[in-house]
Amino acid sequence: MRLARLLTPNGPVVGSYDDGTLYADDGVYEVGIDGRLLPPCEPSALYCVGRNYATTLEQMEYEQPEEPDFFIKPATSLIADGQSIPYPTWTDDLTYAGELVAVIDERCRNLTPEAVPDVVRGYTIMNDVDALDQAGRTARKAFDGSAPLGPWIETNVDPTELDMETYVGSEKRQDSNTELMLFDPYEIIAHLSRRFTLRPGDCIAFGSPENPGGIEPGETVEITYEGIGTLTNTVTDSSFP
Repeated sequence: MRLARLLTPNGPVVGSYDDGTLYADDGVYEVGIDGRLLPPCEPSALYCVGRNYATTLEQMEYEQPEEPDFFIKPATSLIADGQSIPYPTWTDDLTYAGELVAVIDERCRNLTPEAVPDVVRGYTIMNDVDALDQAGRTARKAFDGSAPLGPWIETNVDPTELDMETYVGSEKRQDSNTELMLFDPYEIIAHLSRRFTLRPGDCIAFGSPENPGGIEPGETVEITYEGIGTLTNTVTDSSFP
């Protein structure tokens, strides 16, 4: 099942999604007619794992971590499928990263990997937008618009062996599979749950394979994960100071 959120003139509605139609408790809504897609959940935080593919370690000349290496994006970094990625005026080196994301369904902590499937609502896609020329991960990755998320949550998918690909314009930039992760999704969620109380709607992104090249205003980024869908956003000049 796909779960989505829609922004209507009367406020957000939540329901199951199928081929452009949202089925909510109070009626049926057509995406693009009755409203636009929102990020598919409302996290208190997005926990993002880095250095989780060997190809990324090689690209960035990183050491392989002994345990999952992570940082946090705030909820204000979220934008929805179809919304514009802002190109901030304070960077000259913006890039993308196509990542699989788990959405937590219940308050939990101190999980074992075996218990993780019971607390996950489903999986979605994030573009970890990164201003590479800034100092420190928070400055690079936690600004407004740096976390396109969506387009929906897929509740019936095995995250451990999914093909993925990313296109920037007509050029394929990423082509990989989640089986190549150094730490699998269940290990990562269990690891984070020993440090943080995870809340319903919280997001955990599992890192990105090698992502050559940057992005420029006018370019469209399309990230596809098998069994989930495609997250699509276009880069635009920012209104940031």
